[in-house]
Amino acid sequence: MASNIVSKPDKLPPFLFQTKRNAITDDYEVRTTIVGKGFNGPVYTCFDRQTGQKCALKIIKDSAKARREVNLHKKASECPYIVHVIEIYENKHSNQRCLLIVMEYMAGGELFDRIKRIGDEGSFTERQAASIVHSIGKAVQYLHSQNIAHRDLKPENLLFTSNDEDAVLKLTDFGFAKECSNLVKTLHTPCYTPYYVAPEVLSKQSYDKSCDIWGLGVITYIVLCGYPPFYSKHNASMSPEMKRKIRAGEYRFPDSDWNTVSHEAKDLIRAMLTVEPESRPTIEEVLQSPWLSKFAENVPNTSLNTPAVLVEQSEQWPDVGAAIRETNAYNRMLSVENEVQEISLDNNLLFRRRQRRQNTAV
Repeated sequence: MASNIVSKPDKLPPFLFQTKRNAITDDYEVRTTIVGKGFNGPVYTCFDRQTGQKCALKIIKDSAKARREVNLHKKASECPYIVHVIEIYENKHSNQRCLLIVMEYMAGGELFDRIKRIGDEGSFTERQAASIVHSIGKAVQYLHSQNIAHRDLKPENLLFTSNDEDAVLKLTDFGFAKECSNLVKTLHTPCYTPYYVAPEVLSKQSYDKSCDIWGLGVITYIVLCGYPPFYSKHNASMSPEMKRKIRAGEYRFPDSDWNTVSHEAKDLIRAMLTVEPESRPTIEEVLQSPWLSKFAENVPNTSLNTPAVLVEQSEQWPDVGAAIRETNAYNRMLSVENEVQEISLDNNLLFRRRQRRQNTAV
C-alpha cells in the first residue's frame, strides 16, 4: 500500500526485562510449521532443546512500537488468563533486526474454532458462554489494574491452552496495547478492528481503557448468538451505516436467536455497549454482574445456536478476517490515520442471514 509518509528512525525504548542476543537456534529447534498468522506475520513452532517443551515463536521487526508491544505483553503475561511470554531474543532474521518472542504453545486454537467443535460434539450452552466471557474479563481486569488498554479484543486474539474440557482461555496479541492514565483520557490513535471498535474511537475523541469494555460487550454478543451486533449492509468491512450504528449504539436482539437467552446476559451486554464511555461499567462491575459473579450456579444450561451460526458463516469469516488484518496493518502503519480503509468482500453472507432471520420473525 503506497504512502507518502516519510518514516523517521525510531528511538528504541529500553526493555523492561532481560533479553537474549545469542542465536535462538542455540536454545530452540525452530520448525517451519505455521500455527497462527497475525498481521505482523506468521507464528511458528519451536522446541526447547533442553526440556523438549513445545512453544510458539513470533518474529517481529525491531522498532519502538515492537518494543512497547513486547514490554506490555511480558509485563501482563504473569496473569493466568494472558498468553505467557517465556523469553525474548534480539536477533537478525532475513537480514533485518528482529525480536523473536517465545511464548507458550496454545494447542486448543482460537475461540470460534473451539465453539464450533463443542457444537459438533454436543451442545454449546449459555453457561459455557458465561465461562468464556468470565475468562476474558479476568484478563481485562488484570490489564486495567496495570493501567494497560488492550484495544484489540476480538475472538482471533483469544486462544485455548489445549483441547481438553478444562482448557484455559487466554488473551494474546498486544500490538495495539498501550499504557494509559487512570485519571484522564490519554489515548488518541484510532487503533481498532472493525466489528469490535468503540464509538469514541471512531469519533476521533480522546479515549481511555473503557474501549475494552465495549469490545468485551461485542464478543459477549457474538458468543451468545454467532454474529456481531454491528455489521455492514454493503460489501465492506466497515461502511458509513455501520459506523453510524456503532456511534448510536443501535443494535437488536432478534427473537429467533435471543428468546432463550437470559435477561441477565442481555442486561450486561446493554451495559457494556453503552455509547457514553463514562456510563459503562468498570471491568470489576462487569465481573460482579448477576450473569458473571456466580455463573457456574446461576446461568442456565440452555443450548445456544452459536456453533451452527458460526459454521454457516464459515465461508464469510476468513474473508472478513483478511479484510480486518489488512485494515489493522494499515492502522498500525500510519498510527495517526482517522479512518480505516474500506475493503470489498465478494459476499455479505452475514447481512443476508440477518435479513432472513428478521423477515422470518416478522
